[in-house]
Amino acid sequence: MVLGVMIGSVELTPTQVWQALTGSADPMTRAIVWEIRLPRVILGALAGAGLALAGLLMQVLVRNVLADPYVLGINSGASVGAAGAMLFGLGAQLGDYALQASAFAGALAASALIFALAGRGMSHLRLLMAGVAVGYALSAATSFLVFASDSAEGARSVMFWLLGSLGLARFGGPLLVVAVVVVTALAATMKYGPLLDALSLGDDTTHALGLNPEKLRKLALVGVCLLVGALVAMVGSIGFVGLIVPHVARRCAGAVHRRNAIITALLGAVLLVVADLAARTLMSPQELPIGIITALVGAPFLLILVRKL
Repeated sequence: MVLGVMIGSVELTPTQVWQALTGSADPMTRAIVWEIRLPRVILGALAGAGLALAGLLMQVLVRNVLADPYVLGINSGASVGAAGAMLFGLGAQLGDYALQASAFAGALAASALIFALAGRGMSHLRLLMAGVAVGYALSAATSFLVFASDSAEGARSVMFWLLGSLGLARFGGPLLVVAVVVVTALAATMKYGPLLDALSLGDDTTHALGLNPEKLRKLALVGVCLLVGALVAMVGSIGFVGLIVPHVARRCAGAVHRRNAIITALLGAVLLVVADLAARTLMSPQELPIGIITALVGAPFLLILVRKL
């Protein structure tokens, strides 16, 4: 985590970082640490932890080891909102928060659509099919907005955002919201871990334990939708974190969700901070979309996972 603050286009020593944190550094160093790198590292850690937790929950909800946070198409809804803000000025009255607000509104709209399509008697298969359908439809809507716009620079910005970036990291309300949502999600996952253990064993086992799998699935889905919506609104669609981290965590901590949740969150935080560091430095001063780095790491892991299935 400290390396994320030290390394960049301007290299900082540990002493300089400490001086910036304590307020004794020069104005430029303080600005680099407090306004650029520190909020970026914090957002990366929060987003990595949140995406990994969302992936863990989704693999339980749809009972599929290849599920990730975006299998429900929530990110596609956020993409529609973000594209509307970047290309057509949607939510311009919100000023600096127009992009995040529009993306979050799109994520909530996608979530509501998924609930409507899944309907009553929400099974894992029905939920998965509804999510895939919503995801494809909203991805098509995003592509239509890009082609309908006459702004080449706006289209480039949308594509960069779709691949993920921590460039919106700033101390303020949106970062605080992300922190509250991720910490709440972690606490809830740890508290209700035994219920997730039961749900992962199947609906028949859940019924036998006196629990209602449909109700549990709906409650967990609400949490996942809020978590993914808040994260995607801030960092875009960063792939593979929610897919690969839960599998690594299970190897480290087993399948008990109360114990597994904290390991999943920590590994996700470390992975995304390191990936962002690579995205900022590999082609410096140009920044790569962070989704490219996570895909380069995640794709080989996925191939290994497929061979073991």
